[in-house]
Amino acid sequence: MRLLARLRARADTSYDNAYHHKLRGRMWGALENTEFDDRHDEGQPAGLCFSNPFPPRDMREGDRRTLLVAAPERDLIGAVATDLDENRELNIGEMPFEVTDVSLLAPDVGEPGTRGVLETGTGVLVRIPPWKCEEYGIETDGENPTFWNPEHTLEPLKAQLENNLDQKHDLFCPDDLPGPSDRRAELFDSYELIKTFALPVTVTQGVEMTYVLSKWRFGYEVRDEHHRRHLNLALDTGIGERNTLGFGFLNIDEESVVPAGEAALETTDHRGKAR
Repeated sequence: MRLLARLRARADTSYDNAYHHKLRGRMWGALENTEFDDRHDEGQPAGLCFSNPFPPRDMREGDRRTLLVAAPERDLIGAVATDLDENRELNIGEMPFEVTDVSLLAPDVGEPGTRGVLETGTGVLVRIPPWKCEEYGIETDGENPTFWNPEHTLEPLKAQLENNLDQKHDLFCPDDLPGPSDRRAELFDSYELIKTFALPVTVTQGVEMTYVLSKWRFGYEVRDEHHRRHLNLALDTGIGERNTLGFGFLNIDEESVVPAGEAALETTDHRGKAR
């Protein structure tokens, strides 16, 4: 599930690329005194992720922006929606907005046979623990995790993304259903790296760290209903770490989607057989 909030800038302002901590604070404020209030203290995925206010450029008073908030639980999305509807002022640091409209969305990667691409709307944070660094031959100090970068190859990245989504599956999906690592095939069919970049991030009040992040286009073909659930879970929770800072937020590239029936026809044509 996700929430789409339409925003209007209340003043001329520069776009703040360090919005993560401030927007997270607004989201937790929306969940205050709800059943989800204590999740930011639990030390595990909270089931909450959000986009940047987009498009990301400087604003004049009255300019429009959009914010997306994702979660696997309808009640959590509902709690945020209620707060934004009742408290229309939305200030993200030095970016003052008014919420003009709130609506619910239910994106879906499609039924089995559908092909498409998931894009990372925000950077993905992947850290490789020291013991895994040794396994992959990655230099490590033996104590701290290492940020993934292209020289480490795709294997540790794939493993960390799968392990992270496994944890979210355990939290938010029924126990009797297989998680991503219970399936032989990989989560994505292709991995197109757009860029890696370093970003200073306020992780808690007064504490700043520089994260190494990456942006991707992940190609997929839905194999079955289990795979569909895993991909939709990634849409709902984000991928990688620190999703409650807005990292790992995914969108479906709608122009890339080939529905199941059309995908089957394309495959038939490609093999040179009659439709």
